[in-house]
Amino acid sequence: MIVLAVFLIASTNQVLNTATTTNTVSFSGEGKVVAKPDIAKISLSIVTDALTSKTAQDENSKKSKTVTDYLKKQNIDDKDIKTTGYNIYPQYKYPQYGGQPTITGYQVNQSMEIRIRDLDKVSNILDGIVASGTNQVSQLSFEIDNPDALKSEARAKAIADAKSKANELKSQVGISLGKIINFSENTSGYPVPIYMKAELDGRGGMGGGGPSVPAGENEITVSVTITYQIK
Repeated sequence: MIVLAVFLIASTNQVLNTATTTNTVSFSGEGKVVAKPDIAKISLSIVTDALTSKTAQDENSKKSKTVTDYLKKQNIDDKDIKTTGYNIYPQYKYPQYGGQPTITGYQVNQSMEIRIRDLDKVSNILDGIVASGTNQVSQLSFEIDNPDALKSEARAKAIADAKSKANELKSQVGISLGKIINFSENTSGYPVPIYMKAELDGRGGMGGGGPSVPAGENEITVSVTITYQIK
């Protein structure tokens, strides 16, 4: 009898739990916020070839200092100038008819990421860093420095949209909604980098006072799904 009673209690609890999870309805909502970017990020590389590793590193350091000094003159803070990679590659010569390759020199490649907070300076800085010794400008992106506040605003809009749909269905179908038993969220629309390649002129610069790089606008979209229990 005791075993049977325990079994009946467990079965009843399972039925009740199944009922609360089965009798549900979900609503999706979407919120969008559009804002102008307030920061630009530039990825650049300083590449130097020399016969020895030390010479390549010393010459590359001089170029790096020249680029850094130029950026500081443009009021770029130290915190916004970051080395993201430093590599030393031996350069090989391969025999025409087989055999062991020989080292003919070394290449140093230093990668840096620059943050520019005054977007009016982006074009001139692109021209200036190349003239100062940058070999490659591989990536430029315009972003929002603090997207969390915009994401919260988009989320609030998405939740309001989902709840509006829930209230509309209540009046149309005549159902009674209970508590929220599930919530999911998906965020999209963060800035996609703009890839570009620096075109060097005879003076080592880009020519024409720098390229035209409009920042445009960024859109952050949050989608939510709210699941209600049906009373």
